[in-house]
Amino acid sequence: MAPSPVPAPGRPTTQSPGPASGHTSGAGIAFPRATRPPELPSVHGALVCVALPALAVCAEHGQLTGEGPEGVYEAGRRLLSRCVLRVAGREPVALQGRMAAADRAVFLGVLRVPGDAGPDPALTVERTRSADGTERITLRSAAARPLRLPVEVALGTDLADLGAVASGRTGPDIAASVHGTGLRWTGTDGRSVAVTADPPPMDSLAAAGVLRWEAELAPGAAFTLRLRVRGASAARPTASTGAGSGRPGGHLLAEARAEGDDPRRGELLRASVEDLRALLQRDPANAADVYLAAGVPWRCGPVTSEALWAARMSLPLGTRLAATTLRALGRTQLSGGGAESGRLQGPLRDAGPHLPPRCTGIEATLAFPVVLAEARRWGLPSADLEELLSVAERCLDWLGRTAGRNGLVPDPGPAGPWRAETQAHAHRAAVLGADLLDDCGRPGGDALREAARTLRERFRREFWLDDPAGGRPAVARAPDGRTWPQLGGWAAHLLDTGLLGGGRYAPGLLGATQTEQVARLLGTPALDSGWGLRGLGTKEPGHNPFGHRAGAVRVHETAVAVAGLAAAGHEKEAASLLRGLLDAAEAFTHRLPEMYAGEQRTTGGRPVPHPAACRPAAVAAAGAVQALLALAGVRPDVPGGSVSVHPLASAPLGAIRLSGLVVAGEPFAVRVGRLGLGMVEEAAEGLQLGV
Repeated sequence: MAPSPVPAPGRPTTQSPGPASGHTSGAGIAFPRATRPPELPSVHGALVCVALPALAVCAEHGQLTGEGPEGVYEAGRRLLSRCVLRVAGREPVALQGRMAAADRAVFLGVLRVPGDAGPDPALTVERTRSADGTERITLRSAAARPLRLPVEVALGTDLADLGAVASGRTGPDIAASVHGTGLRWTGTDGRSVAVTADPPPMDSLAAAGVLRWEAELAPGAAFTLRLRVRGASAARPTASTGAGSGRPGGHLLAEARAEGDDPRRGELLRASVEDLRALLQRDPANAADVYLAAGVPWRCGPVTSEALWAARMSLPLGTRLAATTLRALGRTQLSGGGAESGRLQGPLRDAGPHLPPRCTGIEATLAFPVVLAEARRWGLPSADLEELLSVAERCLDWLGRTAGRNGLVPDPGPAGPWRAETQAHAHRAAVLGADLLDDCGRPGGDALREAARTLRERFRREFWLDDPAGGRPAVARAPDGRTWPQLGGWAAHLLDTGLLGGGRYAPGLLGATQTEQVARLLGTPALDSGWGLRGLGTKEPGHNPFGHRAGAVRVHETAVAVAGLAAAGHEKEAASLLRGLLDAAEAFTHRLPEMYAGEQRTTGGRPVPHPAACRPAAVAAAGAVQALLALAGVRPDVPGGSVSVHPLASAPLGAIRLSGLVVAGEPFAVRVGRLGLGMVEEAAEGLQLGV
């Protein structure tokens, strides 16, 4: 099983209402009180190798010292906390640590050998560490004489749970014993871990946890040793931990590529796809279903609304991930015929300084039919559609019952408040859900369209706040008429309307004039930090550049804004946010964190990391895919037999070619020239092409 999620600072977490956590049918919902989150150790400067359920958290120097979260983990358990290399009694001088791939890091160091007269080091030390703890250590000699050097690796572990590491409650190191060609540690719960070495060490000192070799290097020669870490549980393997529980196959996500005038776009797309693949994990309840972990290292638990968001934004890479994520989430759907029947479960999350926590289960319920409808447009196989359609219908039934009282969806509970972002999700679900039901020959489409019309009318009347500057949407409204006027990145969701047949976008909650005003507001310095979209404007009370929803830049919200602005024809604002995101990605070596500080960009400055942000994160990696695809504006309608492209006419980042995408289960490639003209270069046979 994947490690349990650990809430980050500013994100109070409770269990979603449900049978096991205080759910009450009919009259209302019993929400447990949010608990105070622990202070997480910072990982923003660490190199994190990921191939879930395995991951390794390393400092740039490459030594695992046991400090903070450093170590090799498997399924939420730290298998190795210390791995310290010494050559001739000294640690190498660290020069560079870098990610070679999503699951692998390389560290380079040097040493001067005894007898060297000058300052130049004669010995190079290279270490390559993988997410599963496998490590290759190579010493290369540039000395003019043969060398005989003692090499030792000091190892240790506390077999701590990731949650204990996050809260600083780890125990002491466990005593080692000699085991084969290495060492072994066994915890009080029967769990054990072993490290084996090739070549076998000359000495194994269990009391000190040290393995020793004598390295003989001729001039220009190299000496290599390999370490292998393997954990074992006292329990016997079950079906869910058998052969079907290995790493999910790469076939779930296509190998998309970007080429063009700006090479950074290709680097960002490559790194994002790598991160998405590294974050794939199997559903413990059904190993055939795979979904994305929300983020590493703190949020690798059960399937979440973020996984659904990420699957939606990754549809250009194929529909298989959307199908398996929908299946996994569908198993969390509440039943029993009560008021909450049909709603998906999910925890409460922080909603910023002005509103109570929101329910991610409501967000997932409203997203479920949307993702299914859009996956169908991208070419979801009919067998998957048939299997998932009944879950989507129950989600839409819940929406109809919940919004039937007054046309609005309260969040988190029946007492509200009514959030603008939730109404945007509800309206999109109603419009796309009606389209889906009609196309599949199911009843209910007309009622959903009527609910969407009612919601549009009421939202435009009650959520729009007029002012001399042109007005703004309210972030929320209370049943008593009180409104919250604070403007933030949440407004981007008002522009995300969803994809209908024929490459058309669904109508939005806002009229044309209001949409234009929101686009203008998103492009102001109060929200556009120069690195992306702030969660809360700088002029709003409670603004905090490090606040999760109070001023930090959230990558997926920026991507939603880019795509929504581009679709609505507001290219200037879309291009500005996209440039900022691309520049930030370069500063983060193209592995975007889930969020970073919303500090204003200055000449020569760099985006400031958030100390507790997950990196990689599913919505950040998938958001990068969506933002880059906005340049081409690919709009598929596989059931209708067509695909069209609507690129940004201004070609703000120059020419680009996107290939390795998937439409109708076949490779798809599109080119956009410097004049903003798009051309489909590769597509499935039989699809009618348009621009």
